[in-house]
Amino acid sequence: MQPNKFSLETAQVLSKKLNMPIEHIMHTPPHIIMAKIAKLEEEEAKKEKSEDE
Repeated sequence: MQPNKFSLETAQVLSKKLNMPIEHIMHTPPHIIMAKIAKLEEEEAKKEKSEDE
């Protein structure tokens, strides 16, 4: 499998947000990274919604 074609800056941001090493970001299949991002966004939305109430 070839590494993902993320820029270094994008890989660093994803690494921080997903709490994963950059090496894992570069070699994890894109659909899995997208699923992790979606899950993180859902959690953040729930957190913001609970803070608003």
